[in-house]
Amino acid sequence: MIKELQVSDSFFDGFRMFDVTTGEATIRCRVGGSGPPLLLLHGSPQTHVMWHRVAPLLADRFTIVAADLRGYGDSSKPASTPDHEPYTKRAMARDMAEVMTQLGYPTFKLAGHDRGGRVAHRLALDHAERVEKVAVLDIAPTREMYAHTTDAFARAYWHWFFLILPEPFPERMILADPEAYFSRKSYAKPIPTPFTPEARAEYLRCFRDPAMVHASCEDYRAAATTDIDHDNADGGKMVEAPLLVLWGKNGAIETCFDPLALWRLRARQVEGHSLPGGHYLAEQVPQETADSLGRFFAA
Repeated sequence: MIKELQVSDSFFDGFRMFDVTTGEATIRCRVGGSGPPLLLLHGSPQTHVMWHRVAPLLADRFTIVAADLRGYGDSSKPASTPDHEPYTKRAMARDMAEVMTQLGYPTFKLAGHDRGGRVAHRLALDHAERVEKVAVLDIAPTREMYAHTTDAFARAYWHWFFLILPEPFPERMILADPEAYFSRKSYAKPIPTPFTPEARAEYLRCFRDPAMVHASCEDYRAAATTDIDHDNADGGKMVEAPLLVLWGKNGAIETCFDPLALWRLRARQVEGHSLPGGHYLAEQVPQETADSLGRFFAA
């Protein structure tokens, strides 16, 4: 079921806003532009608004669908289970496959940043017949990142190990001062604030919701447990769609991992390069990000 909503902000000029009920969750999304469909998925602790500087640069060539993952933003936040299955990337991928079905797109191109990149990876595995091309921004595969844990990785990705602690400890710590946690996670290095004031305010509006804080913790708990079980059960299954890997030259991926080498363990056709930013590429270097995505998806 699709319900169109009134737009009350100016993040995506000319885009329409919808709630799409998938059967498991209700997903908030924006749709605009023209051309072949391109699904954009966000990272944590953000929402689909993270694409507000990139989407207009791509909308003349692609029909953009920017969606909030379940548990984030204004999408619904289903109750979880002891194995965290409702917040696995498989469950989130099912949502997005159904969203695109209801919007009338049997096949589509796909890009995801951070957590959205992990959902994109699973979507390209579980729904391979639907994903034409896929891009991931500033991540390496989850299982391989955990397997290659080093001191430098643990320090840069400290939140991975904090958020997976049993509930309600991380939730209570974060909700004691959501803005302080948000700022520490988002600005771990002394770089200029990557978000516009309007985008930051929108992220904080959503992140002050205890249900979103809990859901984001469940997302990370699933990543460290059931998501890895799903990866192991794949038995070496590879992403068949062409894969573009982008990462920040000034970010932790550059210093802690060889992203192209790790993605070549999980996908057959891999290309990629760094961009002159940190983790938040779509908001730090939107033109360079849009140019790289546009060239890849248009080829």
